[in-house]
Amino acid sequence: MALRVAGIAHFNIVRVSSIFPPGCKIISKTQGLKYLRAGEVVFCVMSQAETNEPHRLCAASIGIAIPGKRGGHGYLSEHHSFGQTDSVAGDYAEDLAAQMLATVRGVEFDPDTSYDERKEIWKISGEIYRTLSITQSAVGDKRGRWTTVVGAAVLIP
Repeated sequence: MALRVAGIAHFNIVRVSSIFPPGCKIISKTQGLKYLRAGEVVFCVMSQAETNEPHRLCAASIGIAIPGKRGGHGYLSEHHSFGQTDSVAGDYAEDLAAQMLATVRGVEFDPDTSYDERKEIWKISGEIYRTLSITQSAVGDKRGRWTTVVGAAVLIP
């Protein structure tokens, strides 16, 4: 059901790792679905979390870090968690993607500083143009039925 709600249940999904291709553009789900047909093989970076514990909060998040002035590839991260709000899980996924990009770009940072401080350093360096995340969370069904959340970045050639 989570894949249906995400709009991707009718594809053959192939999970891929964390590279945001050079020149890739972010488009809306509605716009992206126009390029795809049922049964098609679809590549995506996906995060999922599930629980059958009543009232347990679960979250699935995808973080994106897009390179700055030198271009090249960026990074996608997947993060799934329990007990984190959309905001906390999203920030973590975004930070994860940004850290991956920063390390390959040679941007020095202290991993013990706050995410906001690191974000400012990355922005000033010009090596990271933009970061964002998409997150879905849900509270486990009160009767113990399975609850699943999915976050996905679908790559359309």
